[in-house]
Amino acid sequence: MRRHRFGATMAALVSIGMLVSGCGATTVAGDQAQPVMDNPWEVAGAASSTGPSGSRPGVPDTDKKADNGDNGKIDKLALNAIADIEEYWQSEYSKTFRGNFKPASKYISWSAKAPESESVQFCKSSTYKLVNAAYCPLDHTIGWDRTVLLPLLVDKYKEMSVVMVLAHEYGHAIQSQADLLRGFLTDALVKEQQADCLAGVFLRHVAEGNSKHFTLNTTDGLNGVLGATVAVRDRDPNDPDAVHGSAFERVSAVQMGYTTGAQTCKDINEAEIEKRRAGLPVTFIDDGKEKQLPVDQETLTTLATQLGKSMPVKNAPRFDYSGVTRNCASTTTTEPASFCPATNTIGTDVPAMAKRGGEGTSTKQEPLSAVVTGDYNAAVVFVSRYALAVQQDRKLSLTGAESAGLRTACLTGVLTTKLSEPSSDPRLSAGDLDEAVSGLLADGLAASDVNGKVVPSGYQRLEAFRTGVLSGEQACLNQFK
Repeated sequence: MRRHRFGATMAALVSIGMLVSGCGATTVAGDQAQPVMDNPWEVAGAASSTGPSGSRPGVPDTDKKADNGDNGKIDKLALNAIADIEEYWQSEYSKTFRGNFKPASKYISWSAKAPESESVQFCKSSTYKLVNAAYCPLDHTIGWDRTVLLPLLVDKYKEMSVVMVLAHEYGHAIQSQADLLRGFLTDALVKEQQADCLAGVFLRHVAEGNSKHFTLNTTDGLNGVLGATVAVRDRDPNDPDAVHGSAFERVSAVQMGYTTGAQTCKDINEAEIEKRRAGLPVTFIDDGKEKQLPVDQETLTTLATQLGKSMPVKNAPRFDYSGVTRNCASTTTTEPASFCPATNTIGTDVPAMAKRGGEGTSTKQEPLSAVVTGDYNAAVVFVSRYALAVQQDRKLSLTGAESAGLRTACLTGVLTTKLSEPSSDPRLSAGDLDEAVSGLLADGLAASDVNGKVVPSGYQRLEAFRTGVLSGEQACLNQFK
């Protein structure tokens, strides 16, 4: 048999709303069973899973101004974000970094839709058709496009996504004055990971209720922030311009800053990133750049065999590829794959699974899409149902979004790591982790219990998956009981 390899998609992107509305998982606010590990995204203070997220109503706008600005809604949003970011670092900077905090020298706003005659200079370059937000180290300025990029972020991921982007850019400003870059020798990915981490530090401040202009809840608010983070990811690790990191790496960096603070960001370097990658694939090999395995019975059968080798069980489940399990006692069927404990059967609707993987969909890429279709976006759901069979074999409960559901996500992460090993067939390729991250954020099917119940926090689902990827099976069993 030839060596199969899951592929990284470079196209076939669909909207996050389409994926969320078309799935068979049920989001629940909680469950009687509680995990040993607290949700790392829940914080003390004003943060909640159901509170508002975005601009605080009734709070006066900052008096800061942007050069070339139009004083419109988007510029006010950006300047309010910068005002709160600067206020935070003014207070916190010296607790971690040497010297005193120096605010940006000025802010520049432009319209990417403006004719060339109305463009301005930012970082010694023209802003004509420039769809971007950035920090310029040449003159310690921060600039943004107010007519394309920021409105698109607000439309897709709400206001807090703009706050995240500007907190990231201000992270670069912190790097510059804190001498984290160590000259021009610092790897570009290290710079971006540090900036993501520093943005996470500020987001924690907002979530705790301490930001003057903004609030952030730990469900749809953080989900939107993460969506924006995933949308600006590296799609091809072999591309020399790919410096932001994969979705998995970007999520990890934000989480590190959010949960453990600025010192962790300061400690990010090439060695730390390589350790965090845990041997997972980060490059395309064997000309597999755009190749996807077909999501069909042959592929799933090969995958099922490998899962049995990667995480053996005493009583192996039966695989049924004629459709999802029906009439399973005391269990709600999930789609496009399900596990029936009574018969120890994993049922799969193969055509529906193929559709989830992007087969038959448009190859046109949607701007700033956080949804990455591909073979592993589908396969990870299949893997998660095997994780339920493993839990039954280990005599563990299969119900409860915050217990069995998150444990399923965690064990799916463990299996994902095992599928990246050289001996695995099929074997993961670069981009597969991002496909899994995308699905976990969009609908969480791979983090659902046997009845399809899912915790509402995409961050919580991703953290469970990340724990499995990096820490292994025992960590899953210890943390989710």
